[in-house]
Amino acid sequence: MRLLLATRNQHKVREISQLLRGDGFEVIGLDSLPALPEIIEDQPTLEGNARKKAAAAAQGSGLWALADDTGLEVAALWRAPGVFSARYAGPGCDFAANNRKLLSALQGTAAKKRAAVFRTVMALCGPDGAAMIEEGRLEGFITEELRGSDGFGYDPVFFVPAAGKTLAEMKPEEKNALSHRAAALEKMLPHIRNLAHDA
Repeated sequence: MRLLLATRNQHKVREISQLLRGDGFEVIGLDSLPALPEIIEDQPTLEGNARKKAAAAAQGSGLWALADDTGLEVAALWRAPGVFSARYAGPGCDFAANNRKLLSALQGTAAKKRAAVFRTVMALCGPDGAAMIEEGRLEGFITEELRGSDGFGYDPVFFVPAAGKTLAEMKPEEKNALSHRAAALEKMLPHIRNLAHDA
């Protein structure tokens, strides 16, 4: 059975292929179906973007499709940057610009008020419109300066109390074991595996 990931990120395709090895799935990404149009992430919530991407990919391909959207929510900023996390500092911004804007927005905020959560929402949709949604969360705090050189995005400013370090100070395998994306995927895997049993 083929499962379409609504992404062009080959790392994600390989990761999920490995997790589903032996379950009878051929996992492909959008690069395998170049005729499918680009999907614009214009929904006001992570759930909306994940569902839109998965539904459009499923309807356009006739396959079950999996998509995700991730955002950083900071309590002191009324859950911003949220759905705008990737473009927080404006169109065409990079990770460094996003981090600078975030640290500037929190300047003078006490450590105990810098609580934040990373959320990943995954949507699994069928060509008939059936949909399943799961969420993974990682709780932490925003640091006052960049720490660590691994990872990407907000990893250098996201401190995980349980680990005693930022995501950027962790090795990839350590980060992946506790990440919000891993938590969402763990919840979604049983739904995906059930597709093979029902086919």
